[in-house]
Amino acid sequence: MKQTAFSLAALTLAAIAAIAGGTAADAKPAGNPSKGRQIFVRCQACHKIDATGRSGMGPNLAHVMGRKAGTLTGFRYSPAMAKSGLVWNDAELTAFLAAPSRKVPGNRMPFPGLGNPGDRDDVIAYIRSAPR
Repeated sequence: MKQTAFSLAALTLAAIAAIAGGTAADAKPAGNPSKGRQIFVRCQACHKIDATGRSGMGPNLAHVMGRKAGTLTGFRYSPAMAKSGLVWNDAELTAFLAAPSRKVPGNRMPFPGLGNPGDRDDVIAYIRSAPR
């Protein structure tokens, strides 16, 4: 009887997670890539998103999702970014875009951050959808 109750509880939790779309860590921002492209114009002074792999003042952001921070070949990162241990995903990028100097103290990016959560979601949606 105890095993049946445990199995039922586990099944119920799994169903709730499936209905909710997984865990909060798995959730992707529900941003608008078109709006994100407009916001990203501010970032283009330093960053590119293209297939060349070449960077500007900041690293090229093509294929940044899933990449370990500070590892793009040919770009000279700050020691803080290189040692951060971050792997870029929605949650890490959201936190970084909110306050770069708080997320990675000592990084070289002079940008203060995007205060609006919707803007962050839109930029991340654009980065995910940008032509490569």
